[in-house]
Amino acid sequence: MIPVGFEYVRATSVDEAISLLVEHGEEATLLAGGHSLLPVMKLRLAAPEVLIDIGRLSELSYIRVEGDEIAIGAGTKHRALEASELLAKECPLLPAAAHTVGDPQVRHRGTIGGSLAHGDPASDLPAAVLALGGTIVLRSPRGQRTVPITGFYTGVFSTVRDPDEVIVEVRVPRTGGAGWAYEKFVRRANDWAIVAVAVVDGRIGLANMGPTPLRASAAEAALADGASIEEAAALADQATDPVSDVPATAEYRRHLARVLTKRALTTAAGAAG
Repeated sequence: MIPVGFEYVRATSVDEAISLLVEHGEEATLLAGGHSLLPVMKLRLAAPEVLIDIGRLSELSYIRVEGDEIAIGAGTKHRALEASELLAKECPLLPAAAHTVGDPQVRHRGTIGGSLAHGDPASDLPAAVLALGGTIVLRSPRGQRTVPITGFYTGVFSTVRDPDEVIVEVRVPRTGGAGWAYEKFVRRANDWAIVAVAVVDGRIGLANMGPTPLRASAAEAALADGASIEEAAALADQATDPVSDVPATAEYRRHLARVLTKRALTTAAGAAG
């Protein structure tokens, strides 16, 4: 299908992008890599009147250490995450998850900020950042605020980002030698996850097990209380709300969550240190 007509504007800075959001209000949408937004526009599930292109803003593309955290510009491409030697050393879960996103073409265009802002519960990077306990930095005419990713999502394709806010940065902890793993079940290599599990340092993030990315809180608590990997993994689907659709039934997704969590926890236990 073809999207409905829209006006296209290319911002030359974050400040200009914010001004354009204020000018056009809720009829405007930010465009970064486009691999999340354009497909839903083609399906006419979204019909913004104005697209504000921030995909070429170099000020939003970086990966650097800041204290105990790694700061990542929202415009950083998936491929940059995947290839980053800094992330491979300091936060290896993130490049591993980025490697599973789509195909090389998608990874060379899609951005971490766009993926997080889109709010697809089947997406890889939100689940990984959730397992990492990351934070999202937003900027608006009112200044800058930081939102823990645990409080960022409100529903399917829905976040707490205000219409005049731009995601400018993602912050994740330096996990170093902590055990980690990313397990993703798909029908084809470049598909969205039917279910995916991100594990790092005892935290467990789930993709496509509800309307938002979720933490497997019951499994995490069991691990903290000394449960075995098998016992904790058996609780991975508690407090989730998976859907039944063409790729899988809800019950099959629950089964996958338990199986993939066991695999991820086993891998993470072997990688720790």
